[in-house]
Amino acid sequence: MAQNTTVPTAGHDEHHPESTVVFGFWVYLMTDCIIFGSLFATFAVLRNQFNGGPTPHELFEFGGLGLETALLLLSSITYGFGMIAAHKTQISQVILWLGVTFLLGLGFVGLEVREFAHMIADGAGPDRSAFLSAFFTLVSTHGLHVTCGLIWIVTLMVQLMGTTEIPERMMNKLTCLSLFWHFLDIVWICVFTYVYLASMI
Repeated sequence: MAQNTTVPTAGHDEHHPESTVVFGFWVYLMTDCIIFGSLFATFAVLRNQFNGGPTPHELFEFGGLGLETALLLLSSITYGFGMIAAHKTQISQVILWLGVTFLLGLGFVGLEVREFAHMIADGAGPDRSAFLSAFFTLVSTHGLHVTCGLIWIVTLMVQLMGTTEIPERMMNKLTCLSLFWHFLDIVWICVFTYVYLASMI
């Protein structure tokens, strides 16, 4: 009796885990959207609960906020230059632009930490009122994400050093970080607009 000796066509039994990495990261970002959406909703409920404490008009300084925003938005542009260099396999340029992005992001985090320290020193810590609890939780969650992004940038810079090419695995890592970094920019625009600007109206 004849046996079925059909040979599987090329590619049918091959697995390409790298091709699903970016999609999987999109799924992660959707979960992050849920987290930030919940924090924004909480802030919306508590934004006017001052409990006799300081109001946004007394706390927020737009000079520092403008600089923070400029640093983070500019860091997205520099990361974009890094991705262009990556597609051209210009590794030294990729490392350079990642370094610039890191410094801009570090400046953003430094300004945010200084803002928090100043507010706490003035008695406007997260335990002062429901408004401040919601504010610190939302803004610090974003800041924690940026800090994780900075660690990620340094890790990729180290991995790129001494290499002569950018394999698919590394390109996927750079792409995922790009999605993450631009996502943080979008979240910060929402924070700046709704938490800071809208609270001053």
